[in-house]
Amino acid sequence: MTTLGFVFRQAPHGVASGREGLDAVLATSAYSEDISLFFHGDGVYQLLDGQQPKEILSRDYIATFKMLELYDIEQVYVCHQSLQARGLTTDDLLIDVIACEPAEFSDHLHACQRVLAF
Repeated sequence: MTTLGFVFRQAPHGVASGREGLDAVLATSAYSEDISLFFHGDGVYQLLDGQQPKEILSRDYIATFKMLELYDIEQVYVCHQSLQARGLTTDDLLIDVIACEPAEFSDHLHACQRVLAF
């Protein structure tokens, strides 16, 4: 079976790529069981807890990340260096993740046979 990796590297709400990526992940989960998610750079903001997108008249899709477990998506990797650079820790995130140093993060990403970036 093909391992699929979804990379989130954009902050939420400024562009639609985060919402589109999450929609793609959930749709793909119906056809594949081997899915990994990767949050790098500003993409770590996708998982930031306590967001209030309604204040800027945006759709609140961030809460949908809590559903990943229901879809059996458990391999959620976050670049530890990206978190640190933004003054965040895993405690600031909406869901449980696997925080990795850049080399380990890269190893997990390169283990995927197909990668889609959002």
